[in-house]
Amino acid sequence: MGEKKKTKKKKNRKAGRIFKVIALIILFLTLTAAVGGGGFIYAVVKSAPPLDVKEILNLEQISKIYDDKGEYIDDVPTDVKRDVVPISKIPKNLQEAFISIEDERFRSHNGVDPRRILGALYVDIKKIITRESGLHGASTITQQLLKNTILTDKVSITRKVQEMYLALKLEKMLSKDQILQAYLNTIPLGSTTYGVEAASQYYFNKSVDKLDLLECAYIAGVTQSTDLYNALTERSQKNPTPYLNRTKTVLGKMKENGKISAEEYDTSINAINDGTFQKKFADTIAQRKSENPNKLNFEWFSRPVIKQVKSHLKDKYKYTDAEVDKMLLNGGLQIYTTMNKELQEHTQAVINDDKILGVKSYVDKNNIIQPQASAVVMDYRTGQVKAIVGGRGNQPPGSYNRAADLKKFPRPAGSALKPLTVYAPAIDTKFATAGSVFEDSPLTGSAAKAFPSDPQNDNRKYRGYVTVREALKYSINLVAIKMEHEMGVKTGSAYAEKFGIDFSSKPEEKEQLAPLALGEFYGTNTYHMAAAFGTFGNNGIYTEPVMYTKVVDKYGKVLLEGTPQQRPVISPQTAYIMYDMLKGPIKFSATRAPFGSMPVAGKTGTSGESKNLWFSGLTPHLSAAVWIGSDKPETIKSSSGRTLNSNAPAYVWGQIMKKAHEGLSTEDIKPPSGLVKASVCNVSGLLPTELCKIGHNGSSSVVTDYFIEGTVPTSLCDVHVEAEVNTSNNKLATENTPSHLRAKKVFIKRDYKPSKTLGDQQYVLPTEKDDTLPAPVIPTPTPAPSTPVTPPPGGATPPPPGPGSGGQPPNPGNTDTPPAEEGEGEGQE
Repeated sequence: MGEKKKTKKKKNRKAGRIFKVIALIILFLTLTAAVGGGGFIYAVVKSAPPLDVKEILNLEQISKIYDDKGEYIDDVPTDVKRDVVPISKIPKNLQEAFISIEDERFRSHNGVDPRRILGALYVDIKKIITRESGLHGASTITQQLLKNTILTDKVSITRKVQEMYLALKLEKMLSKDQILQAYLNTIPLGSTTYGVEAASQYYFNKSVDKLDLLECAYIAGVTQSTDLYNALTERSQKNPTPYLNRTKTVLGKMKENGKISAEEYDTSINAINDGTFQKKFADTIAQRKSENPNKLNFEWFSRPVIKQVKSHLKDKYKYTDAEVDKMLLNGGLQIYTTMNKELQEHTQAVINDDKILGVKSYVDKNNIIQPQASAVVMDYRTGQVKAIVGGRGNQPPGSYNRAADLKKFPRPAGSALKPLTVYAPAIDTKFATAGSVFEDSPLTGSAAKAFPSDPQNDNRKYRGYVTVREALKYSINLVAIKMEHEMGVKTGSAYAEKFGIDFSSKPEEKEQLAPLALGEFYGTNTYHMAAAFGTFGNNGIYTEPVMYTKVVDKYGKVLLEGTPQQRPVISPQTAYIMYDMLKGPIKFSATRAPFGSMPVAGKTGTSGESKNLWFSGLTPHLSAAVWIGSDKPETIKSSSGRTLNSNAPAYVWGQIMKKAHEGLSTEDIKPPSGLVKASVCNVSGLLPTELCKIGHNGSSSVVTDYFIEGTVPTSLCDVHVEAEVNTSNNKLATENTPSHLRAKKVFIKRDYKPSKTLGDQQYVLPTEKDDTLPAPVIPTPTPAPSTPVTPPPGGATPPPPGPGSGGQPPNPGNTDTPPAEEGEGEGQE
């Protein structure tokens, strides 16, 4: 047995020597490569960031947010929790626990530990050969501090060289206690927790100076893997072995380094083994408070601008989420926003006012006011967002933003979407003009098959022939459906996406008629609708909303500039025609939107059962959108209990925009070149004839509209016709129609009989002929033969003949009965 042990020891020693030789060879090759790459190392060192001791020691350089006038409005909240504490408040056991497990020669090295590097190299080679997982790190506490503050987490030779170079410099500038204090206040320790004070509160609900030995050992162990060793996760609750073993390892290193006694070690190990230690975490889980207590002064604007800044920093500099968070936490960034504070506050006040909204608010089970609302105002030329209000009333920090958070709160826009998916695409592709005519009538043929139900107009009526301009003004659903179907849903959805409408959550709706023609898709928000409608005032150019003008770091370097991204969506001519057409709804469904003499254009929208009410519109200066609805969709009622209509958000819109336009010119947008004005018939959409001027309903059917050059119709109206009718029954006159009942009238033609009565049906050319019978013919009586007069006996003279006897009247000169003219009266009584 003894010989076998000796043989085994010799083999182990031999194996150890082999590993050492391999390690030395690799080290030699590494050094050789380093010498050969001296130029590279020099370049890396020269490119290292400046070593600002204040940046490392001052860990509370909060990033700040300013309004469009440069006035402070908010601190940047982060998802990171950290409370800075001095080294004097950090227990000795916690200090020594970190040093023992992370950098046992911390007190003696000068920032870089060669022995640790060689040891890590040896261990890593061994693990590679034996195919073990997990490589051993070699960074000292000083190096880790630099990584946590001024460098990144990115694994690269460049970062490692810079880290070692800066560590050597830092050790000459700061004491060991200063370095350790900074390190213990910056180190990530699980979830969103950074620094030992925050970790103590997170895991044990106590301040760091109250930690016992076992708690200190646990926190020091977490840093190696903040996910695996987080005792509060569901995984750790099911299987505590990883974090318990890690805590034991830390205790073992502390004992090995002489930082705790054998008795302290044993007591702590027993507390782990008997389950006492685990109970602490169960208590913490039950007591832990909300992880996001930050309340901002301007919640609705500040959080979206931070999100946009993060996104743009990642895009421009290829940062990771962790790197961007670190910049916002430690970087002292200055974010200059586009927010107009007065308008933001005014918009919030308007949104909160029940009287302006026309509702009677109530509080739901989540203690949130209902109904809710949102609004966004932007300068559509510069893209600068001037106000964002994502909800009514006092809400918890981090509540979903109904104005700007599309993924959490999308809502169908109803008819407010039609200008983007139907009318603008139709005019821009020259499928139709503002003067084109469609029939407002029930669906038939392929359109009926393509629509999943029997759609109706809001008023449950049908107008008959209407122009595109009228269809938009009166928000006629049947016309929108027919136009979208004939034009093609792919065209409509392609334009919608160019207008910034996002279908990514439900891409199948891009191919469906109902979502595109009627706006009954999964949803959008006021942020996107305000930007989309701004296109109509900006020569057809869509401007991406931007919420900041610049972002500056603590050294004064401009990291980002709020340059808007723009793209052409429709032609300038289409944009102007749409702007002009959108003035129509202002006189019908959005009569409460106008304010003063400022030109206003826009469109209302109502989703099914009045659960979402919209108004999106623009002026010559700004665009804006307003939504009213409930978090849990329900029919919105007015303060009187009636169903609220879309004039309510139109009024809210006007009250907000009135403030936004103080001091601005009322001069309207001018039409661009490439437009012509022409007269057409509003029943056929063609060039008018004399019959159109007379009109079928007692007034002229001729209207004048804008057309893109080349789209004016060239054919004459063939819908107006003239016919002679019997005025008593409106049937086509015949030879039997009495002359005094005959009249020529102007009618319209319709080549089929609709299934429903249309509004213009009474003016349609009749098909029935007059059935008046011919006048009866009175026969002429035959005259009686003359009877000779026989003289009476005795030769007496006979009396004169009486009436009807064929003789003359007794008094031919009597004017009461005028003598019959020649050729008349013969044979008559």
